[in-house]
Amino acid sequence: MTVLPDDGLSLAAEFPDATHEQWQRLVAGVLRKSGKEVSDDAAEDALSTTLEDGLRARPLYSALDSAPDPGLPGFAPFTRGGRAEGNTLGGWDVRQRHTAADNGAVLADLENGVASLWLAVGAGGFPVSSLGPVLDGVYLDLAPVVLEAGREVEPAARELLRLYEERGVARDAARGNLGADPLGHEARTGDDGFDFAPVAALARLCAEEYPGLRALTVDALPYHEAGGSAAQELGASLATGVAYLRELTGAGLSVEQAAAQLEFRYAATADQFLTIAKLRAARRLWARVAEVCGAPGGQVQHAVTSPVMTSRRDPWVNMLRATVATLAAGVGGAESVTVLPFDHALGLPDAFARRIARNTSTILVEESHLARVIDPAGGSWYVERLTDELAHAGWEFFQRIEREGGQAAALRSGRVGEELAATWAARSAKLAKRREPVTGVSEFPHLAERLVAREPAPEPPSGGLPRVRRDEAYEALRARSDAHLAATGTRPRIFLAALGPAAAHTARLTFASNLFQAGGIEPVTEGTFEDSGATEACLCSSDALYEEQAAEVTASLKSAGAAQVFLAGRPGQYSGVDAYVFAGCDAVAVLSATLDRMGVS
Repeated sequence: MTVLPDDGLSLAAEFPDATHEQWQRLVAGVLRKSGKEVSDDAAEDALSTTLEDGLRARPLYSALDSAPDPGLPGFAPFTRGGRAEGNTLGGWDVRQRHTAADNGAVLADLENGVASLWLAVGAGGFPVSSLGPVLDGVYLDLAPVVLEAGREVEPAARELLRLYEERGVARDAARGNLGADPLGHEARTGDDGFDFAPVAALARLCAEEYPGLRALTVDALPYHEAGGSAAQELGASLATGVAYLRELTGAGLSVEQAAAQLEFRYAATADQFLTIAKLRAARRLWARVAEVCGAPGGQVQHAVTSPVMTSRRDPWVNMLRATVATLAAGVGGAESVTVLPFDHALGLPDAFARRIARNTSTILVEESHLARVIDPAGGSWYVERLTDELAHAGWEFFQRIEREGGQAAALRSGRVGEELAATWAARSAKLAKRREPVTGVSEFPHLAERLVAREPAPEPPSGGLPRVRRDEAYEALRARSDAHLAATGTRPRIFLAALGPAAAHTARLTFASNLFQAGGIEPVTEGTFEDSGATEACLCSSDALYEEQAAEVTASLKSAGAAQVFLAGRPGQYSGVDAYVFAGCDAVAVLSATLDRMGVS
């Protein structure tokens, strides 16, 4: 009989440690059963996932996966956080965005958990003259204000400073950011005539008289929203930050003063580990820039849930996406987090959507206690390795921009736009093939859903880099179907011919039903083809039954009037079948062509 040690915990003490090689052999054995003859590292590579920027997520990480020492929270290189205490003193700053002059909405947010305000002023927001009424009743010495004013940054900043003076807010009590971002504005609009002199003057004023205010935002969202990868977002933000340091020091500010005027804004996506690694890598990279320039301190980060990932169909799912993204932003160490409301893509959010948005952070901080740990991801072999690899990829993109002559030159030459477009094209192909599924859109769509209607939001600035969304190709298809429904009273239909018992056809019937509904095509599974009102059909069954019945059923469907017959499964030599739908096929191309044939425009 084995006697356990006093602590009763070392239950595996008598078992030898498994080696990495043993694990690889077991993996190879499993893969061999599925027809893949691989061994050693090749076995592990077969289970790896290719990410953007040339990165790969492997199935297993261990202490052998080395990464540079991330240091300690609050100390260079700030990988583990810009502050020694992290967010443990009360959580992150819950920052809500407002684009409409709605004082009631602003006060409701502040009374129910929001800590700071992000106000869009001028083009894409409300008039500068409305800033006072919007902030009526707001304690400006308690609630930081962050502006986003594009070309109108100087009048907007002067109006905010006037409000501070008028309401008796001490200059050392003012908090927030005046939001100047000339290069971000150029990326959004293509306007390269932004005079930096007023921005430098605002930065000097903040540095000398308003210690709690910053003058500039380094906004990486234009590059994320144009389809850029995490590394491209990092590289573009670094190049923008370096450009601002050059301008500010050239205007007479010290390096320390210039660096202290910058706040960085990044997108947080539902890919939680990539978001965590991105925020950690961003601090490490900026620490390197600051070290070379001789500026102390880390990077102040504002994370925003990704507009690219939000869908217009089944928008309720956006709540779940935003929750994962917010968790990643908090774990990644962002000082401020903005949760875009779930109906953000549809227009002005209503009170319920704003409430859910602010409560997302509150639940994670107060109920999930996420902020009680300084660096929850620290020490994870996967996160540390991913942070390191992403940092190198981001630095490489930054260097390419610098070789182009800096961020402004790279924007004007079209180099940045070309690289972002190439990344988005590759991602679009995955979306079209449903290799990157969008729940409620390309997967499990709900054709009978009632579309959510919202008041139109101010038109955002445009003319520069495009704004993309993951749902855009499918949204265009669904819009065609909606127009057909409005014009004829019915949606375009396809008849799904199920062959054999349920065990044989259910899997492919479900697959085909999901695929066609993603394009707004209503599947009909009951009755006969003649009664279905469809003009096309799709066979659904097992390979064995296809061999026996596909040719005969196809001929029967065509004699009944089917203009096109699909088969759900890998392409084969089945007589009469016109096309095949299968996992990995270009769903967007198939659906678009099908709607064309059906006369749905």
